[in-house]
Amino acid sequence: MTRVAVRPELLRWARERAGVMTVDDLADRFPRLPEWESETALPTLKQIESFARAVHVPVGYLFLATPPDEPLPIPDFRTHDGRGIRRASPNLIDMLYACQERQGWYREFSLAGRMPEIDFVASANLDQRPEEVAASMGQRLGFDLTARAACRTWEEALRLFIGQAEKLGVLVMVSGIVLSNTHRALDPQEFRGFALADSRAPLVFINGADSKSGQMFTLAHELAHIWLGTSALSDATAATLSGHRREEVWCNAVAAELLVPLAAVRATLRPDEPIDAAMQRLARQFKVSTLVILRRLFDAGSISRDAFGHVWAMERERLRALTEAAGSSGGDFYRTTLSRVGKRFARALVESTLEGQTLYRDAFRMLGVSKTETFNTIGRDVGAML
Repeated sequence: MTRVAVRPELLRWARERAGVMTVDDLADRFPRLPEWESETALPTLKQIESFARAVHVPVGYLFLATPPDEPLPIPDFRTHDGRGIRRASPNLIDMLYACQERQGWYREFSLAGRMPEIDFVASANLDQRPEEVAASMGQRLGFDLTARAACRTWEEALRLFIGQAEKLGVLVMVSGIVLSNTHRALDPQEFRGFALADSRAPLVFINGADSKSGQMFTLAHELAHIWLGTSALSDATAATLSGHRREEVWCNAVAAELLVPLAAVRATLRPDEPIDAAMQRLARQFKVSTLVILRRLFDAGSISRDAFGHVWAMERERLRALTEAAGSSGGDFYRTTLSRVGKRFARALVESTLEGQTLYRDAFRMLGVSKTETFNTIGRDVGAML
């Protein structure tokens, strides 16, 4: 039996990195963890390997002299109460790297197929008025407010929006878990999405654990980053509170105008209508969160700054409670699996695999599937197989 010496600070770092703040949280699986951290006992190699899997850390990290620095590969614009969020969870880090791998693969696929670069990437700048950029984005996307209002549900409206973005060439991926691991849920309180800008493979990832209306705003916000040509990690909301960077404030403004044009809001205002009633009515019409509507009511001059802050805080807590109570229904397995990588990426990957350009092993990993039957079903759903 091989026992290994691991520095206590590495064990504590790995535990806290995974969000496990006390040894008691791992007591059932690793009853001798307190002894390992106090150096009164040494773990076996198998125990350390099991511990590494439990806290989602590469086992080699546990044999370093000091905890490693893990800078995020893209700018981090997340904030909490106006302060930057320092440490990213293993789930977020692993999801970022998985999407970067997919993006890198698709970029090579695009180059091999001599596909043209996408002209709207980096076509905007921060000196442009958000209204101007939102109008340009809406025109390119074919964004039709009437068509969105006709959608029966927020989910249907979100699918329409995703389809419009993918038709333009954006890889849109939506998931509430890391790859296909249902035990590794993504927390919308940690992040709502990110954008990976690239002239051939622009990618937007949306945290699927968020509400459907919240996902609508995240997609619009991350598309604004793509138009800027900047990669970024965000916890996008419609509020432009102090502490947010200029780029985030600008992307919020573009997203709000794209989803809920101020002119359209003013045209539908009703005199003396209570704010709560207006929020609910307009949220149903525009298929966005009541928080986005609240922001636009403020922009339209229908609510004061002081009242906005108070109502915003109350509505945010109400929606958070509703989201937690609703949980996740799981949904259709194949549709969910496909949405995690997006139709554009899935079709390209299946076609490349069938042509022998990509190994099945690599395709399965990037799709997050383990069975040939699932791979074939996805291939048929995206029109790559009969």
